[in-house]
Amino acid sequence: VPYNVANTTKISSTSNASTMAKLRTTSLLPAIMTTAVSLSFISKLRPIVAFQAPTSARRHFSKNANAAFGRTTFRHIPGDLESWRMTSSDDESEVQTTANAPDLETYVNKNNLDDQVFSAISADGGLKVTVATIRNLLNEMMIQHSMNPVGGDALGRATICGLLASNGMQEEQMFQLSMKGDGPLRGVVSIVNGKGQAKGYCGNPRLSDDFTLQEAIGSGTVQVVKNHPDWPRPYNGITGIKFGDIDRDVGIYLAESEQRSCALAAATSFNGILCTSAGGYLVERLPDCTPETMSHMEKNLGKLVQMNGEDLALPANLMLEGKTPVDIASILLDGLGMKPLNQVTPKEYCECSEEKLFRSLRLLPREEVDDVLKTEGKIEARCEFCSKVYRLGPDEVMKRFAETEGDPSKDEDFEQELKSKATE
Repeated sequence: VPYNVANTTKISSTSNASTMAKLRTTSLLPAIMTTAVSLSFISKLRPIVAFQAPTSARRHFSKNANAAFGRTTFRHIPGDLESWRMTSSDDESEVQTTANAPDLETYVNKNNLDDQVFSAISADGGLKVTVATIRNLLNEMMIQHSMNPVGGDALGRATICGLLASNGMQEEQMFQLSMKGDGPLRGVVSIVNGKGQAKGYCGNPRLSDDFTLQEAIGSGTVQVVKNHPDWPRPYNGITGIKFGDIDRDVGIYLAESEQRSCALAAATSFNGILCTSAGGYLVERLPDCTPETMSHMEKNLGKLVQMNGEDLALPANLMLEGKTPVDIASILLDGLGMKPLNQVTPKEYCECSEEKLFRSLRLLPREEVDDVLKTEGKIEARCEFCSKVYRLGPDEVMKRFAETEGDPSKDEDFEQELKSKATE
């Protein structure tokens, strides 16, 4: 019985990528909807320009470290170029830092023992930095799905990117990230909300370590769905998969589809099937950011790459060494002043239930339900997000059909039914 499947859309697109210095996209094709409430997202995008880390920092690394610099890339619209072009000035006095030293006692997370999403802003209000660590959350997800490291790496990066990109949204708002690739992993889905609650799955969680992450993901699309209970319909965005390592693809999505200028990195590390670190950062340029502030951030990103080294993807090594989200944010905002905004504790959360399973049954033709009960002797379904298995016997199914009223296709009728059962 299909149950609790993510509300995703299958959308076709065409996109071309020339170099990391210049990305161009063509018009997106009309979306193909799979749900009645989905909204197609059609956009003609202007050329996107990308900047790499400074040459002075690049000299310290071999060609094998090139992937790290893709995670210190800022992308923006050419029409906005002159207002914040990177400068080559070494005069640190150009950067104004008027903020006093912040009180960080509230945000202490020694050795990343707890999962945490921490966000801060520069003193001049030009840059926002968000850093996350989710080692405990990812280990819990891997246990639920009996997942191998390749699937764990993919789900971990997708969840990190979702938590970073959605930071600051309303608690009721939902952010769904789907990597729809043709690789043997068969796609990855991650869903988070404003409370930091997260869930997700990949199509083939037990994929062996014979594949790299890029091979496991394959070619396809990055799809994002945002929704809120008060919105008439969800927002849908899509770009093509260009790298297959998730974080750089999501960074390109934010630039191309949402016009957000940012540098994004997410990574995990494993010891056998145990996740030893999982985290990432998002540096986002805000409208009032000055060229001097951007130049200073460019240098700080170069320092962060040097501190992380080449052994593991950025910033996995830093987190293995005990660097916390506050520490990484302090490095990125060094010399710019740091004003803490908030922190969130990400948690695994799934709202599946027997009531939702039975609602799915009521949406099926009664003859099909009776046929399953006759041949199988029970109704059995597994939640794709938390792997919990639900079983309903023939007597219980018949009893529920006799007692239930209202239209199962209407949310208000279903919510009223839940309230009635809660008061009994």
